[in-house]
Amino acid sequence: MEQYVQALIDFVRDNQVWAAPVVGVLAFLESLAFFSLIVPAWAALIGIGAMVGLGGLEFWPIWVAAAVGAALGDWLSYWLGFTFKDRVAHVWPLSRHPDLLPRGEAFVRKFGVAAIFIGRFFGPLRASVPLVAGIFVMPWWHFQAANFSSAFVWSAVLLVPGSLGLKWFTGA
Repeated sequence: MEQYVQALIDFVRDNQVWAAPVVGVLAFLESLAFFSLIVPAWAALIGIGAMVGLGGLEFWPIWVAAAVGAALGDWLSYWLGFTFKDRVAHVWPLSRHPDLLPRGEAFVRKFGVAAIFIGRFFGPLRASVPLVAGIFVMPWWHFQAANFSSAFVWSAVLLVPGSLGLKWFTGA
């Protein structure tokens, strides 16, 4: 895992023109049902945030790319749930972790639209909450409002500590 993260950070450092697209794809995969369980991109996003703090990358394009990528990943997850309903429970990795969907369902039923916002910040819930919202046909506009707003907050939470922390630490 560390080698994967370091390779991504090195690639972005050496190819800064690719920073925003790489960040967008990482955030998309981190937020996409199924893939988010096998592609833990949050560590790479924190590392790239540190590169922003060192002055090698502009914050705004990286932040927007991360937020849009994350929102699109959740949007696709919602669509998969909406389109395939209960059939998604029979697809790996959910077939191997049958507790994820019921936990996601309980979370969505308890918190409603707020579950979309809150769920983005908790590992396994991040993978299942948008899917469950689609399965149970949460109103599309409600989902998207929580999806996009939480994506911008989530990406800032991952990028800002490295960015500001290194600026503070180096006195820049």
